[in-house]
Amino acid sequence: MKQLQQNIGYTFKDEQLLKAAFIHSSYVNENRDKVKESNERLEFLGDSVLGFISAENLFLSNPDTPEGDLSRKRAALVCEKSLFETAKELNFGSYMLLGKGEEMGGGRQRASILADAVEAVIAAMYLDGGIEPARAFVMKHVLSNNADTGDYKTQLQELVQREKEQVLEYRMTGQSGPDHDKRFDFQVLLNGNAVGEGSGKTKKEAEQMAAKAAIANLYQ
Repeated sequence: MKQLQQNIGYTFKDEQLLKAAFIHSSYVNENRDKVKESNERLEFLGDSVLGFISAENLFLSNPDTPEGDLSRKRAALVCEKSLFETAKELNFGSYMLLGKGEEMGGGRQRASILADAVEAVIAAMYLDGGIEPARAFVMKHVLSNNADTGDYKTQLQELVQREKEQVLEYRMTGQSGPDHDKRFDFQVLLNGNAVGEGSGKTKKEAEQMAAKAAIANLYQ
């Protein structure tokens, strides 16, 4: 748990809350003598906390954007795919408590399970320390600290798709630093040619920065 807390950037006063965030219902079903409740209630709360923080960030950073566009941006930011990427970056799969069947079925890599765990962790942080640690986690690991949602990958994809048979690829070129403070370097290639490079504290952020550089190099 110590390494996990370093990874998420928050030290719990009540570690049981953090542990509870990783208890899958399949584990409860097979171990009712050990645990009584899965992480589903935390997931329920975390979904709302995540939604509020995301909406607040979008509202403040996009003062001229209409409600419909804000809703679409929020949906893209907090979708299962986005949360799954966050969980993979933070190695949440290794901390899950799963039933034997779910374990054998690849549950530690299942997108739905890991995305739910992210929401449960957000709720655990909120219950343990209030909105600020939850906000800090969401801003760093889900929203990538980009004021305009940082969705440069989608912007680049849309620009590239104006022409047929264009292929984008993101490739990690290096990493440095200790486990709790890593830096990742990424390159984006268009039809095999490097068109942008970027770095960040997470793989997701580094990919976004590479996409941002590619947009500047190709279209500005």
